[in-house]
Amino acid sequence: MTKLTEKIASEINSLSDIEKLQIVDAILTDLDKSDPEIDRIWAEESQKRWAAYKSGSIKTVSYDQVMGRHRNR
Repeated sequence: MTKLTEKIASEINSLSDIEKLQIVDAILTDLDKSDPEIDRIWAEESQKRWAAYKSGSIKTVSYDQVMGRHRNR
């Protein structure tokens, strides 16, 4: 960690749980900003997957099959 990060971490230790949660919320809100380039790439990918599904060129798996595999682990 950098010295600044260490200082911030040390100061966080002195906060109440509520204050820590408020900081976590602020950080997550900041990190959750959308990226137009990533949004565009995902939109293209979802369109490709939908077209492949509609054309029958990909194999589908039912919900029950997926859940069955995970339940049996």
